[in-house]
Amino acid sequence: MQSALARTQREKASHLSPSLVFLVSTLLMLSACALPVRVRQASPEDVQRRMTGDVLTTGELSIPTENTLRRHALTERFEDVPEHALVELHAEAVRDDNPGDFFALSELSFYHAKETGKQSYYLASAVYAYAYIFPDGAGTPPNPIDPRLRAACDLYNRSLANAFRSEDGKEVKPQAGVYTLPFGSLTVTFDDSQLLWSQDRRLTRFVSAADLEISGLNNRYVRPGIGASLAASTEPLTPEQKINDFVAPKVKVPTNLFLRIDQPRQALASGHLQSALELRTDVDAHSVHVDGRTLPLEYEPTAALAYQLSESNIWQTEFAAFFTGDLLHIEKVTNLAAVTPHKPGRIPLVFVHGTASSAARWADLANDLLSDPRIRNNFEFWFFSYDTGNPIAYSAARLRQALRAAVQRFDPDGKDPAMYQMVLMGHSQGGLLVKLMVVDTGTKLWDNVSSVPLDQLKLSDQSRQLLQESLFVEPVPFVSRVIFMCTPHRGSYQAGGRVIHWIARLIKAPGDVLKVGTDLLQGNADKLKLATNTNIPTSIDNMTPTNRFIQTLATIPVAPGVAANSIIAVRGDGPVEDGNDGIVEYKSAHIDGVESELVVKSGHSAQSNPHTVEEVRRILLLQANETCAKYGIACVKPVRQEESAGAESTASAQ
Repeated sequence: MQSALARTQREKASHLSPSLVFLVSTLLMLSACALPVRVRQASPEDVQRRMTGDVLTTGELSIPTENTLRRHALTERFEDVPEHALVELHAEAVRDDNPGDFFALSELSFYHAKETGKQSYYLASAVYAYAYIFPDGAGTPPNPIDPRLRAACDLYNRSLANAFRSEDGKEVKPQAGVYTLPFGSLTVTFDDSQLLWSQDRRLTRFVSAADLEISGLNNRYVRPGIGASLAASTEPLTPEQKINDFVAPKVKVPTNLFLRIDQPRQALASGHLQSALELRTDVDAHSVHVDGRTLPLEYEPTAALAYQLSESNIWQTEFAAFFTGDLLHIEKVTNLAAVTPHKPGRIPLVFVHGTASSAARWADLANDLLSDPRIRNNFEFWFFSYDTGNPIAYSAARLRQALRAAVQRFDPDGKDPAMYQMVLMGHSQGGLLVKLMVVDTGTKLWDNVSSVPLDQLKLSDQSRQLLQESLFVEPVPFVSRVIFMCTPHRGSYQAGGRVIHWIARLIKAPGDVLKVGTDLLQGNADKLKLATNTNIPTSIDNMTPTNRFIQTLATIPVAPGVAANSIIAVRGDGPVEDGNDGIVEYKSAHIDGVESELVVKSGHSAQSNPHTVEEVRRILLLQANETCAKYGIACVKPVRQEESAGAESTASAQ
């Protein structure tokens, strides 16, 4: 049915003269042959998105690739029969050796692989991207400021992970073999010895970091470069082997997978390419040398950290461990563990968490610190875990034993000066454990318990030794600096509450502590300053401001020669001296004699506060430079307290 508008236009046209009708018709025909070119004002953001978008960021082809298709008259052909269009463009690229064609082939192959799920096209995308980035003497390398270079690296990285994906799509499996390409084949070699990670473990179950969406961490750090960024699990070298390498059992390792292709542009002409898969970890290698150039390798340590924490049951057990007293929540025989194998020359930084908490609470701070190459190249991170309801002196004795064992294990001959520049950092109750590593108590703590020397009591050898280790403390010689964070040096006003003490009655003391209590009361009651009905003190008892243990410890200064720094949290805008963080008052956290004191506006969990992070960074860089001045190791550029030291690509991980 014809519209009324069309009828009206014909009626009007019927009244026009033949010459006018001819003129109008001619003009319409001419205008149909012309290409209308127009511009309109748009937002710079929209224009930038269109100019820089590609298949990885928008799901659509980039402008350079669209230009290449039009130049070869392949636009419609790619839409209709994409695999035929790729064959034709491949032939053109090999014949003309145009770098832009190799880039377009990489993006088009990735696009087609994503649309069809054909893995061979992901592998082809990686090969084409490699040929664009590394001409290997067969052409000119791309301009370093050409945006296609970064896009080609991203295509190579993502395609490589997808090309070696397992059948179920959950893992990346680096392995040798002859792989089919749309235009030929790729022979891949892989040395399985690259899977060895430490003396006890191999890398396994690789997951692409690009597949991991992260929440719960403030920042996501990427060390941009070349190669597929993966997160690897570890396993014993043999099923019956016990792991004894000091590293947390469920650690996830940031790894990089790189495919090195021999003479890619020349080999593309024959269709048969030779290559080698290279696997590295972030502590082993930072760069790769290819085609006369050195390029950084890409790693995503935040993704590996988040992956590790998401699989751990530590979140569910940390509060329960406050009551148990038997270290059931720790997934390792030892209660001191690292996140990487030990490397001589790096200063140990030991994190000690607080009450009803766990090592996982340091995640944001550790993530931020490890983003700084000056920190990660000069320090290694150790984490101490303990049942936080136990008596503080007992937990401190466990920490002291663990530290001594680690030093004896890694530096039995005392030849590594970095080991003797150890830094301990404790949050809340953890700060009290840390202080007990760097004080000389003499008999002050014991004098609160007994009116006679320890050797005059009737005790088993085991109980006597435990009391000696817990209450007669001397500074450990390998600790050079301590950092107190929200530490209740004079107790916590919350710990003195009735409800808290009622909860504390549910805490189960460790078996060896219970035995000490029994030994003390049997045959020694007249020599003790404790009532015969006194229960074994918990950490809550120890942190009550009126408790003699915390009052005595507060009077004992940090040993000479040990540097100390304080970070204190205060909520609200009132006077700092009258403030608190909800758990600890400023007056309790403040101590004299520290090298520096920083007050941050925060609640008690101040570990991830950005001012806390920057202060810890400043202190560690200072420590590294002092170590450099003493021993010529751990040298870094000094920073002032007010300087910020972000060093990597960062995005919110929320």
